Amino acid sequence: MKLTRIVADFRIVARGYLRNSAALFFSLIFPIILILIFGAIYSVTGSTRVTVEVLNEDDNSLASREFLSALNNTSAVTASVVTDPSVAPSNFASWLGQNGDPVGLLIPAGFAANYTATPPRPVNLTLYTNPQNPTAAGTAEGAIQGVANYFNLHLAHGTAVVDLGPGKTVGSQIFTAIDFLVPGLIGFSILTSPMFSTVELTNTYRKDGIFRELSLTPLTRAEWLTSHILWYLLLTFVTAGIMIGAGIAFFSVHVNLNLGLLPFLALGPFLFVSLGMLAGSVAKTPESAAVIGNIITFPMMFLSGTFFPVSDFPAWLQPVARVLPLYYVIDGMNQVMLFQNFSRALLDILIVVVIAAVFFLGAIRLFKWRAE
Repeated sequence: MKLTRIVADFRIVARGYLRNSAALFFSLIFPIILILIFGAIYSVTGSTRVTVEVLNEDDNSLASREFLSALNNTSAVTASVVTDPSVAPSNFASWLGQNGDPVGLLIPAGFAANYTATPPRPVNLTLYTNPQNPTAAGTAEGAIQGVANYFNLHLAHGTAVVDLGPGKTVGSQIFTAIDFLVPGLIGFSILTSPMFSTVELTNTYRKDGIFRELSLTPLTRAEWLTSHILWYLLLTFVTAGIMIGAGIAFFSVHVNLNLGLLPFLALGPFLFVSLGMLAGSVAKTPESAAVIGNIITFPMMFLSGTFFPVSDFPAWLQPVARVLPLYYVIDGMNQVMLFQNFSRALLDILIVVVIAAVFFLGAIRLFKWRAE
């Protein structure tokens, strides 16, 4: 390979990309939109109490009022008593759904009588949750169970011995939810722009006969692929800088910027440009190329820890996530940007290097200037 030919083709790639308004939008503006959207969502989620709609069937007894008062004194939930006379236990679930309320609590009739009886009789509260909002459900369940435990302890004239102290944050006390999301969003940009562009470009050039014309020049396939890798490497550094800058400017993001981040910003484009070229070389038509690109890209978008921690996945799904190349790019950036765990990041780098080398060699082998 000759550097002069790589540089010349790099200039062509850059000019073509800079003239494409859609490509510029997704590379330079879309990352800011991602940070703003997810930053707004996570900042609200982290600071807002969960509202629990309460249907009190115990005629507003003293015991039930004290229970709700204790619930409101927690820092997690706000109890809102339902005053609509048409709402009953039989239609409480549907009423919650119709009003868009994710959590509801039913205090049954006889709550006070059973609680104050001698001896006390068991009484069951009913919690209604929305499976689409597990965060609110978990918060409400924890708060209600905590207040119930307090009432049971008080009834038994017991003394609290073991208590949960002030909470701590994983990694650092200054970290917030958006801090843990930034590496995933950078990984999302590293994946999507090279993959979609390279898959489409490969088939478009083949269909339009541009590859046939390039085969008549001294430019080799490896040089052509290298120039594209270098362009997306530059673009990745710009995009990452934009996302980190927007996060710091709008949400005071706290991440460690160190040299350990550089290998992932460099290896990511190398890996996914090669993978996109490999996918585009296998596809016979632009339509099939788009299908193959989506089949490869979309699972990695959602299963590699981009938006959700892999540790939250079901046990059977976590090994699937660890097969995906993007997982190691995002995990490595998490280790260096948040936890400064460079030994684990080094392992991620080695895995990414091996995968990227396999994809690069496969792309060079299968990619041809002329269609057979």
